[in-house]
Amino acid sequence: MKSNYKPLGDFIREVNNRDTKLEVDLLLGVSIQKKFIPSIANTIGTDMSTYKIIKRNQFAYGPVTSRNGDKISIALLEDYDEAIVSQAYTPFEVKDTNELLPEYLMMWFRRPEFDRYARFMSHGSAREIFGWEEMCNTRLPIPSITKQREIVKEYNVIQNRIALNQQLIQKLEETAQAIYKQWFVDGVDRENLPEGWRIEKLEKFTKMKYGKMLDSELFLEKGYPVFSGYGVRGYYSEYMYEEPQILVLCRGVSGTGEVRLSPRFSFITNLSIVVEVDNPSISKMYLYYYLKNSDLKSLDSGSAQSMITAGDLYFQEALLPPSVLQMKFDKVANTIMKEIEDKNKENQKLTELKDLLLSKLATIEN
Repeated sequence: MKSNYKPLGDFIREVNNRDTKLEVDLLLGVSIQKKFIPSIANTIGTDMSTYKIIKRNQFAYGPVTSRNGDKISIALLEDYDEAIVSQAYTPFEVKDTNELLPEYLMMWFRRPEFDRYARFMSHGSAREIFGWEEMCNTRLPIPSITKQREIVKEYNVIQNRIALNQQLIQKLEETAQAIYKQWFVDGVDRENLPEGWRIEKLEKFTKMKYGKMLDSELFLEKGYPVFSGYGVRGYYSEYMYEEPQILVLCRGVSGTGEVRLSPRFSFITNLSIVVEVDNPSISKMYLYYYLKNSDLKSLDSGSAQSMITAGDLYFQEALLPPSVLQMKFDKVANTIMKEIEDKNKENQKLTELKDLLLSKLATIEN
């Protein structure tokens, strides 16, 4: 063990302030993405005076690790002055921020190596616990406070750039959506269509294909993205489509009926139906935005689990403008999508750089 590795218990202390006077309204939970999120717990009839108060720059974590897979739910409160969390969480704080920066410590908690360590050190039979003693016994490098500030600043530069790109991506998506609505929705009467417009069922010009099931044990750390429609689930050695495809989420706990575009060179899982355009006079980008603005959620025919079938989609009607107008929109939309793709690629490289910075924390010297 390197000389600058020290037990975390020397620098942190548990916080156990209860909201006995019911003065705090904001109830948060901790996600496995290591963020505080609004709680969705049903608190009707719950004695909220037992809930714990957490303040800015304090941490909270869930000691029960057996239900989270390979991730530890732990987060640093940075966006609010105070909130309350369930008594199931353990809040704590840094004793002296002149010795250890909370932001530096949170960087250590974001490392996958910390997750693996915490899972290994968890104990219990019915459920595994990474308790306060195990947290305090965690050893990590504590360089000088000056060095910590340098590391945190470098990390924040990357993080802020990623956040800025995400904002730009959202603006670009909103721009494409606004153009679609202006050209094809506003002022268009389906009962009295403009000349050259028509309505056809999807079965006339599309092919529907289900994605394929892929066992998570086959996932790789690098490769082609495995895309469920809900997001990238991992990476695989093969891809199904070179170009982005229109996906309709067809099953899952939420989101059934929502429409997504897959990444390039991706493997599509069975949580989505791929809608392939089978007519060169129909614009893929036009159809994507048309379906995105349609109420496909109403097709949900599942009972125990939400579900939409390819048969359901085939009989959906689509409003089709003249091909010339569709292709004009296709060109504009693809230009915007290229900008979005470039920003996503930049974010992917920035994320890799951020992960590299986190990995180097283990070798930090003063």
